Amino acid sequence: MDAENLHYFEKAPIAKAVAHFAVPMMLGTSMSVIYSILNAYFLGTLHNTAMLTALALTLPLFAAIMAIGNLIGIGSGAFISRLLGEKKYDDVKNVSSFAFYSSLALGLILMAFGLPLIDSVVHGLGATPDSFGFTKDYVTIMLIGSPFVVLFFTLENIVRSEGAAITSMVGMILSVVVNIMLDALVIFVFHWGVIGVASATVISNLVASVFYAFHMGYKSQFLTISIKWFKATKDILSNVFKIGVPVFIMSLFMGAMSLVFNHFLVEYGDQAIAAYGISSRLLQFPEFILMGLCEGVVPLVAFTFTANKLRMKQTIGFTIKAILALAVVFGIIVYLISDHLIGLFTNDPQLIVMGSYILHVTFLSLFITGMTTLFTGIFQATAQGTAAFIMSVIQGITLIPVLYIANRISGFHGVVWSLVIADAVAFLVGAIMLYVLRNRLQPELDNLVQ
Repeated sequence: MDAENLHYFEKAPIAKAVAHFAVPMMLGTSMSVIYSILNAYFLGTLHNTAMLTALALTLPLFAAIMAIGNLIGIGSGAFISRLLGEKKYDDVKNVSSFAFYSSLALGLILMAFGLPLIDSVVHGLGATPDSFGFTKDYVTIMLIGSPFVVLFFTLENIVRSEGAAITSMVGMILSVVVNIMLDALVIFVFHWGVIGVASATVISNLVASVFYAFHMGYKSQFLTISIKWFKATKDILSNVFKIGVPVFIMSLFMGAMSLVFNHFLVEYGDQAIAAYGISSRLLQFPEFILMGLCEGVVPLVAFTFTANKLRMKQTIGFTIKAILALAVVFGIIVYLISDHLIGLFTNDPQLIVMGSYILHVTFLSLFITGMTTLFTGIFQATAQGTAAFIMSVIQGITLIPVLYIANRISGFHGVVWSLVIADAVAFLVGAIMLYVLRNRLQPELDNLVQ
């Protein structure tokens, strides 16, 4: 950790410290959403609804691959930030080496198990006869490239955990730029369709992973990819998986929720699935901006948790205000131009109407989803494994019965509104747990901070 990063961890004004850690992450995550949106845009230029449907159906698979990367990356990253606060620098090398090689191994395992079961996976994703071939093409490429995608999510978290927020952002933006360039090439020049889009995603993640590995191996003072530092001790496994497993489960639940949601939408036709696919990608932009803010401050919260709890509380308070301001701004924009946003991806009038409606409804919960992400980040940073686990499952547990009931009562409208209801329940549970955690960890701060 260089002197500049240490300054932001320990002494910089809260607003500047949060900006240092969060703004690069927000820019990086927003860029990643942009290329997700552009994937849909490039396929949309082919005017093939089945391709857009395939892209929407594969979201759960991508969530599962991301879940494996976050299992190691977020668990190791939060542990590394706490170790840096305690100045245990050799332990940081052990954890970073463990994260690098274990994430590669898990990606290879996923590929080995997934490829022989490819048809079952595609059926399980809910592919219709029209979209089955396109969905299978995308899934095949993603499984082949899964070691690199898993590694990308792991290393991005590891690099950010030592305070190298700019480097983390550069890696994400590099991935996006490569992906956009390859998308244009494979769609307009080689005419590879879905296979090309999937290949572009894998290659871009590989390029970014190499960039992160170079930083860890040659630029970072404390991180390493050297195998000689690899250790899988009980202490490392306990601290990594105590936070990583809840994150993994939460990511799987995101994929499962998307899968279940798609199955409910299937009865309303391919257009409903395509409309949800487009609107969910548009919603990802503000969601990932807020996610970047919340995840960006996790290293700062983790460091100050072991070094300065008063500064930790001030960081959390400032972040909440920022979430509210951003949610209001994005909400106003979407309600003004939602039809035009959906119209960028399709000229189908029914798709535009359905997609705009889904955007209007889901944007109602933007603030509470941002807060839920912050709650989860705080629990991860402070090593509250039980609370993190509860947050990882509460939304999924709530959504499934709500989906069933709402679908029976209100049909398509009920399915869409079920997302908002599940978000609200997760927010209330997280708020209660944070209040209990706050009183248990730092009761003395009530007398210090008004």
